[in-house]
Amino acid sequence: VQLVESGGGTVQPGGSLRLSCVASGFTLNRYGVNWFRQAPGSEREWVAGINSDAHGIYGDSVKGRFTISRDKAENTVYLPMNSLKPEDTATYYCNAIDVRLGANYWGQGTQVTVSS
Repeated sequence: VQLVESGGGTVQPGGSLRLSCVASGFTLNRYGVNWFRQAPGSEREWVAGINSDAHGIYGDSVKGRFTISRDKAENTVYLPMNSLKPEDTATYYCNAIDVRLGANYWGQGTQVTVSS
């Protein structure tokens, strides 16, 4: 059972990135999936989430700029990020959770740096 994030990198303010969260060993579509981020010296912040019905919700700081989506065939959740700001700089983590199963999985994180 594994979650692997990718797609991070360094971009200029106003740029875009698309993060991916790929699951192996379980069917991601059955789980609620959340993205969190953590900047150095800060607490982990919830960014966005998507349920098994593909309904997405967003934190106020990213609403209108980030979009969360699922690809069932690829067993993947995506987080396209547009209009990036320096304050979006953080390590981004994917989390898959199924309360009924008592399952809670985390990826290793991917670094996003927004800097001119």
